[in-house]
Amino acid sequence: MKSSFAFLLLVSGVVTNVHPTPEASLLYPYGLDQGDRKNPKLDDGTSKRLPLSVPFTFYGKEYRTLYVNNNGVISFDTQVKQYTPDPFPLADGRPFVAPYWGDVDNVLGGEIFYRQTTDPELLQLITQNINQYFPSIPFTATWAFVATWDHVAYYDSKSNKGNTFQATLTTSADTSFVILNYKDIQWTTGVASGGDPKTGLGGTPAHAGFNSGDETNYYNIPGSRTEAVINITKTSNVNVPGRWVFQVDDFKVTGVPTEKPNSAADKRCWL
Repeated sequence: MKSSFAFLLLVSGVVTNVHPTPEASLLYPYGLDQGDRKNPKLDDGTSKRLPLSVPFTFYGKEYRTLYVNNNGVISFDTQVKQYTPDPFPLADGRPFVAPYWGDVDNVLGGEIFYRQTTDPELLQLITQNINQYFPSIPFTATWAFVATWDHVAYYDSKSNKGNTFQATLTTSADTSFVILNYKDIQWTTGVASGGDPKTGLGGTPAHAGFNSGDETNYYNIPGSRTEAVINITKTSNVNVPGRWVFQVDDFKVTGVPTEKPNSAADKRCWL
């Protein structure tokens, strides 16, 4: 059991707007100045239930609400407070996107931002990205939901390590995609999941992937729940290190090699 003292911890200092610098361009804009809301400073906390302005189709099913969970999960219809990731497929019917399911403690450090948006500039950028990665799929983004974990700490951390990653859900009404961006990954595991308090490594590492909720269909990004997941900033299925993109209305996996590159000249990104 995780001790409850973390709920009483206070973090001093002033929270400022996040302005991603040019080197952070992998991430879509986020922060208070983008109209984002923030999750509470609470170990294993979640957002409130968030109604969506348009339905989002995931593994063939339409969803109209979601939760942004502190522990690196965006879930549909139900909260996910679990901090040690289980292997997919889960047997309990929880449908969710797991950009980086691990034991985040934003009381000790970091912020979790989210917003749904129809901002034309952002939708144009997302559309350009999807059209570049999937030229055979007609797609024009009409809506997006952006959730960003900004330099978040791990449970019982005795270090200054923080992870920064982002999940963007987007739809054209007919087709839905999820874009996962990994800017900076410094830890894999909280102490309650067997991790080292000084390094955030070891134990049961974080899980990145998708669980349909039907107890059968799922996808694990290569390296999930292994020590290799810390290298996710260097890997990709769209040849952009740190970015993984998937069509999720009718879930499809593309751009993932079935074999390791056989030479140093092979520029494909993989784990």
